[in-house]
Order: sequence, then structure tokens, then C-alpha cells
Amino acid sequence: MLPGLDQNGQWDIPARLNMAAQCLAHPADALAVVDLTGETRRDVTFGALGEMTDDLARALVQKVQPGDRVGVLLSQSPWCAAAHLAIWKIGAISVPLFKLFKRDALSSRCGDAGVALVLTDDEGAALLGDLAEPWLVKQAGVKGDPIAFADTGPDDPAVLIYTSGTTGSPKGALHGHRVLTGHLPGVALSHDHLGQAGDCLWTPADWAWIGGLFDVLMPGLALGVPVVAARMVKFSPDGCADVIARGDVRNVFFPPTALRMLKAANVSLPGLRSVASGGEPLGAEMLNWGRGAFGLDINEFYGQTECNMVASSCGADFPAKAGCIGKSVPGHDVAVVDETGQPTLDEGDVAVRRGSASMMLGYWNRPDETAAKFRGDWLITGDRGLWEGDYLRFVGREDDVITSAGYRIGPAEIEDCLMMHPGVATVGVVGKPDALRTEVVKAYVVRNAGSDVGAEELRNWVKERLASYSYPREITFLEALPMTVTGKVIRKELKAMAVAEGAA
Repeated sequence: MLPGLDQNGQWDIPARLNMAAQCLAHPADALAVVDLTGETRRDVTFGALGEMTDDLARALVQKVQPGDRVGVLLSQSPWCAAAHLAIWKIGAISVPLFKLFKRDALSSRCGDAGVALVLTDDEGAALLGDLAEPWLVKQAGVKGDPIAFADTGPDDPAVLIYTSGTTGSPKGALHGHRVLTGHLPGVALSHDHLGQAGDCLWTPADWAWIGGLFDVLMPGLALGVPVVAARMVKFSPDGCADVIARGDVRNVFFPPTALRMLKAANVSLPGLRSVASGGEPLGAEMLNWGRGAFGLDINEFYGQTECNMVASSCGADFPAKAGCIGKSVPGHDVAVVDETGQPTLDEGDVAVRRGSASMMLGYWNRPDETAAKFRGDWLITGDRGLWEGDYLRFVGREDDVITSAGYRIGPAEIEDCLMMHPGVATVGVVGKPDALRTEVVKAYVVRNAGSDVGAEELRNWVKERLASYSYPREITFLEALPMTVTGKVIRKELKAMAVAEGAA
């Protein structure tokens, strides 16, 4: 039986639920967080984490009302975990903020959410300036008697997470206290049933994003699996190996960009029990490399800020299928729907039926955009997909699909093919406007160090492996691709480059 579900595979969600209580309901002497942010390792028990949470909660109740939004501008650390838990414990709403944000990005999120108070550190306070009142977590705590958990329900607002803004301006996805339960089955599957003896979880992804906060930190705490906190200012294969060794890490969530960097550096990391990846699909080459580098299948999973962890692979239960992002996670009703909102076996829009526990309550103060996200009972993800049996194949974002000479071409398959070439480090594929074909396939390629592979060789590489109409007619080599802070290729920027080239 998967965590978060009852014996019938239905959501096991009580009428009253507080995520802080859900995360702290473990023996006081059990290990919660392995803190590698200092020069030496520090083990933080659930008892110590609970005390940190209470100290912050006592301070917050003097200034914050239930439902108020409180920012958290902290990197991976025990204090980051305690800050969110304290906010939820008193019935307020946490707003994760990222240390790499510049002033405009912080201003837009704090302003939109109505954040007046931010839990942070010295570095974060300097970034914040006068945008909101900074409270330094190590100084804000108040000692006293234990503080009660707020009497919250599963649909009471708990966390406001802003989308990365790859399509339009960032919007705040408001989630209730049920969101953590909604993540548990998928997180468990993506780590070959997380919670085995000796499991210890880590990700290089920042905890300001849903992938760090709810794919790793909070599910780990809820399941009683120790979570490693290790701030990496810049990801490096050597630094990654050091964290895994010092933290006794057995289970890792690697964003695809991190996996590509490990592959390019020819790094092997044996001894892990599970490796999960999500954010964009991996191809056959990456999956094959993972089997050699880790000695196991990389489990791909799928979701988005609005509704996360709805599909996953699980090497312990079924084999991975290249180009597919696993199967529907029990508890989530995932479908591919047509323009009328009816499920179809043809290519269509990937959608999730209302009732998913990880589905947002709605966009913050944007009722029209919330309504537009749905087609009947289905939340439309904005991604295109296709069923292959009970495996979900990712075709591409709806606005990424290329129309060329009457063919609809998904960029992901071409990117996967190009990634199999030994001279390619990473790649982004978009459609470039073309008077004759509507669009032509355009690839932006970053070569591996020392590679001098040319455009014609790569065109022939794709021609020999994919359909004759889908090879990239144009290829441009770049030093780096535009990426979001979560490591996804920003195709809209590549698209804008292609459009500008077409107009020149």
C-alpha cells in the first residue's frame, strides 16, 4: 500500500489536517535532517526540529494572523524546514522565495502575495532590502511552552508557490494542507518505494521550488526518511559526489540538467538505491547511461506546480520506457484529452481530473486564469501527450509543438535523439517560421568539451534515426542554452531567437 492512500487506493486524508503535524509526527530522537551546510556534518533530530519550529511559531503568532502570507527566503538548511513548518503550524501561508532572484523577481512575488514579513538570514535580508520586513530565523525565536497546531483542514491554504514563468508572468499556485499527502504516492514510487531501511534523501534542487520542497524535503520528513541539507551555490559533479558521501545519501532527485552534467563529466555514483528525475523527459541515451553510472534505472516522474507528482516510473515495479514519463500514480486520474475535454487515445492535452490531492486550490487572486486552466473536470497541464499502453509519452508543451509541412512534431523526441550523439552536451529544439512549411525544425546545440561536431553530421544523425520530416533543417551552436533556475530549457527564448532570425 502506498503512503497517502488507503487499502482501496483512495486518498487517505482526515477531516482535520496540518502539514506541520504531519511532518513532525516521529520519535524525538529519530534523525530528520543531515545538515551539511557548515564545515562539519550536524545531525538534526525530529525533537530538535520541533523545538526550532516552536521557537519560530511563538514569535510569529505575535505578529501574524492565520491566512497571512509569510515569505521564506532561505537556502537548504534545517532553518528553512523549520520556517515552513512554523508558518503552517500557526495556520499562516508560506511563500517560498529563491536566493538567486533579483530585486524585480522578489518584488513581483512579495507584492502579488501581499507578503509583509519574510523569514530569512543575513544574505536574504540584503537581497530583500525594503520590499518586506526581514526576520532573521536564528534571532527571531521565542522560548516558552509548546505551541498547539492550528486546527486546519485539508483545503485550508498552506503554501503559495509561484510558477517559474516559462509561459507568461509567474502566477501563484495556492495549495492546501492536503498537498503533501498528494505527493506521497508519487515520491514513494519514484524512489522504488521510499522508506526502506537506510534510505536518506537529497536533491541539488533548491527548496524554494516545488521540486525541492514537495518532491524531497517535506515527503522525506512525513515518511520519516532523513533529508540532507547541502547548499550548492553552483552544481558540480565533484561537489555532488562529496555530498552523497558525507551525507550517506541513498536516494537522489536529480534535475535533468544535473544528470547531463554528470554524464558529460563521466561521473559514476555507485551505491545509490534510487535516482529520480523530473522537469523534462530523458531520452534512451540518458537512461542507458544511468544504468551504467548508478547501476539502476532512473525513475522519471511528471507534474507541475499546479498539480504535481501525477505520473512516475518505478524500476522496482515495471521497466522504464524511453521517451515515456512512467504511468499514472495511484490516486491521480491522468488522461490525454481532446479539445472537448474527452479522453482520447490519440495525441492530445495531458490532463488531471479534479480530486487529485496535489492539485492547487487555484491561482492566487486570479479567478479567470484559474477557470481557464480547466476543461470541464480536467486540469489542463499545457503539455501534449500520447498513451502507449499504460505508459504516458510526453510530446511537448502545447506551445512547443512544431507544425511543419502538415506534420505535428514534438521537440522532445528530436532533443533525445541529438543527446545520443557523443558530441552533444545539451540541446533545445523549436520551430522557426517558414513561408513554405509553416515552420522548420531548428536546433540550438551546446557541444561537449573538445567536440567539433558539425551541423551536417547532426542532421544526418537524426535523419537516420527518426522520421525524414523531423530532422533539424537548421542548427546553431551556442556556448550555453537559456535555462530557468530549476534547470529547464527556456524554449520561449529560443523561439524568440528563431523568430528574429526568420525576420532578419
